[in-house]
Amino acid sequence: MPPWFRMTRLTIFAWLIAFAAFMIPAAASAAEPSCATGPGAPAAKNATTLNTLPTAPFHRAEQGWAVYAALVQNEIGSKCAAGTPAFAASLSSWQKSHKLPASGAMDVATLDAMKTLWQDRRPFVADSRRGCPPTPPEQDLAAVPVNQSYSGKIIQLEKPALAAYEKMADAARKSGAVAAGSNLLSIFSGYRSPQYDAARCAKDHNCQGLVRASCSAHRTGLAMDVDLGAAPGFAVDSSDDKNRLYISQTPLYRWLVANAAHYGFVNYAFEPWHWEFTGGRTS
Repeated sequence: MPPWFRMTRLTIFAWLIAFAAFMIPAAASAAEPSCATGPGAPAAKNATTLNTLPTAPFHRAEQGWAVYAALVQNEIGSKCAAGTPAFAASLSSWQKSHKLPASGAMDVATLDAMKTLWQDRRPFVADSRRGCPPTPPEQDLAAVPVNQSYSGKIIQLEKPALAAYEKMADAARKSGAVAAGSNLLSIFSGYRSPQYDAARCAKDHNCQGLVRASCSAHRTGLAMDVDLGAAPGFAVDSSDDKNRLYISQTPLYRWLVANAAHYGFVNYAFEPWHWEFTGGRTS
């Protein structure tokens, strides 16, 4: 083979490698949404109100909507952070489609509209409008395996809910959302009898509030509280705003927000750790 031919072939090969190296990153970046594209003014407003907007979506005064940011992102179909122009553009489209002023800025009316949607996706909420839902026969409930319960607690769930949870937990581990050897996503509360809940709410002197309710979703055997971690000094189910914010920003919670619906689970937005099995129902 003539030297010049070998040189030409090597030159062409090198050129092809260089061209491929140039094109692959370009294609990858082109596939990624640009979070910097969109209206700037509402983006700046969102960055501020994220931690300052006076709200009370669940009838308790809160400062800002950061606890709900992951749910909002999922609702409007944006992977961009709340203070970005692209987020503002997606929020504006969502507002318009729900007949709200399409400002692209989060406000109380928009958050309340989203809260209504989130609540309506919980079958328990719809059932409660007709009265407190009945309890399942306790002998028909399934026991959560010890290695999936928080600190080995005895916990029960409806069988379909437990089966769906196990599939979801397996997917979370495979995705890396739950590190190998971690006890995160273990269940610390499942079915609770009305008698048990009545005793708890009487003890806490809060029998129809956010922390304790006389008619709890846990009575159905379809609700579960899962360990998503906790802010330093707080219990895994502390409803303190600092703890709720901490949990809402964890990678595992964000994974659940993006993926739990595929396994039939919806979140009670006020409590990041609380998930309910819908059995395929959406309303």
